[in-house]
Amino acid sequence: MASLGGLLGGIFKGGDTGESTRQQYAGTVSVINGLEAEISALSDSELRDRTSVLKQRAQRGESLILFLPEAFAVVREASKRVLGLRPFDVQLIGGMVLHRAR
Repeated sequence: MASLGGLLGGIFKGGDTGESTRQQYAGTVSVINGLEAEISALSDSELRDRTSVLKQRAQRGESLILFLPEAFAVVREASKRVLGLRPFDVQLIGGMVLHRAR
């Protein structure tokens, strides 16, 4: 059975199935996943405080690249708590690609 990437590659005549992008961001996704236990152990109040600290760092002009894994881990946890949905690794990668493209 052909993969979806292979099928779409045949339709759109592109050879990239996204694997190179996944590999490019695999290290950062691993760091985000490594933070999951720590972030999920935070209370709602602590999670809000962590968000405030991240906002302050961004407002001071600190590059998001320096705290991107922590920011994505916090957003993932907030999504789990508020929406009941845990973003998949590929969705994190999509967010990173969109950030890089801005």
